[in-house]
Amino acid sequence: MTTSGSDVSVESVVRRVVADHRDQRGPLLPVLHAVQAELGHVPQEAIPVLADELNLSRADVHGVVTFYHDFRREPAGRDTVRICRAEACQALGADRLVSYARESGLTLGETSADGSVTVEQVFCLGNCALGPAVEANGRLYGRVSPARLGSLLSGTPNETLNATLGGTVSS
Repeated sequence: MTTSGSDVSVESVVRRVVADHRDQRGPLLPVLHAVQAELGHVPQEAIPVLADELNLSRADVHGVVTFYHDFRREPAGRDTVRICRAEACQALGADRLVSYARESGLTLGETSADGSVTVEQVFCLGNCALGPAVEANGRLYGRVSPARLGSLLSGTPNETLNATLGGTVSS
């Protein structure tokens, strides 16, 4: 059980992270976030270790990992693009963005075959006034058109266009 490209085992990372959070009340969510921050995802082999360390059933841990969309069970692509699907963004054209992503061969919740991009849906980025909103690699964009989404998906954001439209908000 080693992480890709590293000598560090998933088990040792999980045990260290749990030790760092052991004194917290209800540590499972903070532990999962910390594991994902370190490994890039919550690998399947981490589930039994977490269950053992936190005195939980494997089903409990698995249930939390699969319930919350923020936890990845597989590594993300080099770039991560999250499309807001909340009501305000839906009213302002988020469906066009989802359609564009699908037409580009990208499935929501999955990583492209070449590992370059992961496209996810979220249900609020807190940028309702500038919908439809998209977060690309942790940076928030507003008033995103399908063409702009194409730029973000290709990893070549057009900052000049975005600055002209006033649609960028740094997170």
